[in-house]
Amino acid sequence: MKKITMLIAAVFAMTLLSCNSDEASEETAKFAVPVVKSLQEIRSSVSVGTARQTHSDGKIYVVEDYLFYIAKESGIHIFNNANPATPANIAFINLEGVHDISVKGNYLFADNYVDLLVFDISDMQNITLVKTVENAIVFTPAYPEDAEFYDYTVVPGEGEIITGFTVEWQQRPEGQEIFLAESALAGFDSANSAAIGTGGSYARFQINNNALYTIDAYKLNVFNITNPEDTFFDKEVYMTQWFGGGEFETLFIQKETLFVGSTTGMYTVDATDEFNPYFVSGFSHATACDPVVVFGNTAYITVRGGSSCGAIEDQVNVIDVTDISNPILLSTYLLDQPYGLGIKNGILYVACGTNGLKVFNAVNSANLVLENTYALDVKDVIPLDSHLIVVGNNTITQFGYGPNFTLTQLSQITL
Repeated sequence: MKKITMLIAAVFAMTLLSCNSDEASEETAKFAVPVVKSLQEIRSSVSVGTARQTHSDGKIYVVEDYLFYIAKESGIHIFNNANPATPANIAFINLEGVHDISVKGNYLFADNYVDLLVFDISDMQNITLVKTVENAIVFTPAYPEDAEFYDYTVVPGEGEIITGFTVEWQQRPEGQEIFLAESALAGFDSANSAAIGTGGSYARFQINNNALYTIDAYKLNVFNITNPEDTFFDKEVYMTQWFGGGEFETLFIQKETLFVGSTTGMYTVDATDEFNPYFVSGFSHATACDPVVVFGNTAYITVRGGSSCGAIEDQVNVIDVTDISNPILLSTYLLDQPYGLGIKNGILYVACGTNGLKVFNAVNSANLVLENTYALDVKDVIPLDSHLIVVGNNTITQFGYGPNFTLTQLSQITL
């Protein structure tokens, strides 16, 4: 079994070196305090139950007549979506450490912090866990941006992992203690024919024939799912030497080519040999957050700067990937707050947070034309052949396609 290495030091840089809160004093500061849980507790909490509501951020995934809402670090909500006008909430998989899923045929693959889990979903009223591949996923919890220091005195023991952080006021370190607070984590290393579904542009899992690919910050992981109930970890492919140090964020697949969205650009990976994918080329930009989707010979990337994503100007890049060994920039469209995106039938849909859903005429991909804006708080989209699915803050909205780049709301799920 491969070693799990949480590269926490990469994200535990000190931030916000001054503190102006009324609650603060010269003697105190905000510390990120790790939340530690045992793997035994996490694994024993996995269960399948009846439908329930959620108030968690999440992603959407669609396969045939079912819609899955992946509530981050909470669980998977399953809807019967045979009629998009009346989706029915039918089941819930309690999975505390879930961030991504993929489905192939009767099997659902999901992460649970550091484990990969396989569920038999052939009967949605009797979903069963059939395989756990332990310690197969690298999980790095999000570091709180408002923390000034890291509480390095809290360290997971054997069989434990850090699942997140709380922010607490503690005595401000002085002198040499400040350097210890900054550098304590530098060496921290803990053991931490079937239908295939469609994920949104923030997906980090993809299936290619009998291989399941997952990404973490700096590498591609390959699992053999030839027999789903005997899924096993096959190999890891480190790609930092190719990708210039950028962290991987999203994974998109078209035929036998993988497109990786990272904080420094978009990269192409040849997966013709499903169990031996290899890097081909890349398109780089300044540091920013950027999911990527591809249709035909054209890739579309949203690039969102600011905050932890970097300082680059918000934009959509259109890339010619006819030759995946030589991606060529076709055009750039400046756009405020772009998040996820999707392309279908020459129409590009871009989720722009509080700035709404933007609908572009992309027939001429080198010259995007904004046709409509819908006032929604939206983070990602999945354009299906039949209709459009949009995910926002605690809502999933489904739209029917209309003439002249218009959309008609079919239903809205409040989560």
